[in-house]
Amino acid sequence: MDGVRFFADCQARVAVELISGRWSMVVLYALAEGPVRPGELREQIGGISQKVLTETLRRLERNGLVQRDRYAEAPPRVEYSLTAAGADLLTPIRALGDWAAQYADQLPTGNEP
Repeated sequence: MDGVRFFADCQARVAVELISGRWSMVVLYALAEGPVRPGELREQIGGISQKVLTETLRRLERNGLVQRDRYAEAPPRVEYSLTAAGADLLTPIRALGDWAAQYADQLPTGNEP
């Protein structure tokens, strides 16, 4: 990294903090196909509670990676989609997924003593 250090204001550190958390990258990846309603998103992901999904979507929206669109219908409809920054983030997320697929069998599961 050419002598770059991960100080508090380091851009790389800020970027990692944007997607840290158990579900952030999963939610971003699930939004890759276009706008999705929260219920559909939860079904697609599986294993995530409604509370955690809502918290994750709100955090990603605050960070400028996800856009929330509310439609004035009866009943009201909400859809989430990626912003341009969120869509661009799919490239490193996919690269990390490829890396994980290649090395997953060699990584500790966290269950070792």
